[in-house]
Amino acid sequence: MKGIVLIMDGLGDRPLEELGNKTPLQAAKTPNLDKMAKRGLNGIMDSIKPGVRPGSDTAHISILGYDPYEVYTGRGPFEACGVGVDVYPGDIAFRCNFSTVNDDFIVTDRRAGRIRDETSSIIAKLNEMKIDGYEDVEIVFKESTGHRAVLVLRGNGLSDKVSDADPKVEGKSPKTVIAMDKSTEAKKTADLLNKIVKESYNLIKHHPINLKRIKNNEPPANVIIPRGAGAVPDVESLNDKYGLNSACIAETGLIMGIARFAGMKIIEVEGATGGVDTNLDNIINTIMDNVLNSDYDFFLINIDGADEAGHDGNVYEKLEFIEKVDEVVVSKLLTLENTVIILTADHSTPISVMDHSGDPVPIMINGPDLRIDDVYEFNEIAATKGGLLRIRGSDVMDIILDYMGKSPKFGA
Repeated sequence: MKGIVLIMDGLGDRPLEELGNKTPLQAAKTPNLDKMAKRGLNGIMDSIKPGVRPGSDTAHISILGYDPYEVYTGRGPFEACGVGVDVYPGDIAFRCNFSTVNDDFIVTDRRAGRIRDETSSIIAKLNEMKIDGYEDVEIVFKESTGHRAVLVLRGNGLSDKVSDADPKVEGKSPKTVIAMDKSTEAKKTADLLNKIVKESYNLIKHHPINLKRIKNNEPPANVIIPRGAGAVPDVESLNDKYGLNSACIAETGLIMGIARFAGMKIIEVEGATGGVDTNLDNIINTIMDNVLNSDYDFFLINIDGADEAGHDGNVYEKLEFIEKVDEVVVSKLLTLENTVIILTADHSTPISVMDHSGDPVPIMINGPDLRIDDVYEFNEIAATKGGLLRIRGSDVMDIILDYMGKSPKFGA
């Protein structure tokens, strides 16, 4: 028996007037998801606990059975590890955005037009960076998917107790990074980061890639904005924790980094962008090939496009992406045998909020020997009537291990 936890990132939503007071998932045509619901066990899930607005990182950590309040030090280390940067104890890592600022250093596009290509060339220039007075600190940049990148600081006397430079909205300058405690390490790190943000602009504003983007009326990726500082955590391997041979198929460096920290094998997919333009055919072909033909018995899968549309406030883009996942991915998952599938989301990203919310998400289980309930469609409202009732993300691994026949008996 094999197990799959498929997470449709940011899938949950709230009713929208333009959809007749339905959520995008309710309004979408999803015959395959509905078929899974009809033959499965349904419920709703709080990935951490009711009312908590989870990040994708803390939600996935919880769903994999780790306590995010103990393991999570910040998003940066997971992003860095996910894109292949070797990180070590004492390193301080950050997730970053390629962003666009104007001549007054005002952010006009936090994601640089969601730049997709050629960021490695810009990163190569950033890795020439030297900051006067900080010659003892190694500064390492690495591109991630799309507009994302990572920054790792390596040296003595550094701290992750610093604020973000991200202003969160356009029309403002990057925030001044400040120390979050009174330590000299935090003050040193904050000062260095502020210098890095300004120097990044000096280094790449005239980069050939940016000059080409300006010529094509595209926002240039002319500044790097770090956030999500974190020290490198130490976690128990998922395989040791549960007796599994596990693999992860994901689109973003963040999720791959979490999986890598958990000791999972990373299976990359060509054309997986983390956006609504991702190559779903390649994703499902990779899933099917590995479930059917590899020795891995557990898979964490993340598909990210619904979250991107939610953050952009694009209701019809989210609805259409859900329908495409249903047609391309879920239709083939329905053909798998001897496999337990849990399909859910890590959090809600409502169109009306354009960010994560604390709303619970629908969750369903398919596989042999289920107590099938009376739910006939997959959405946030119908799922509340399911036999799984309301669970937390920390319950997921125990549940799937039980259905896989791998759950140890507790007691005599």
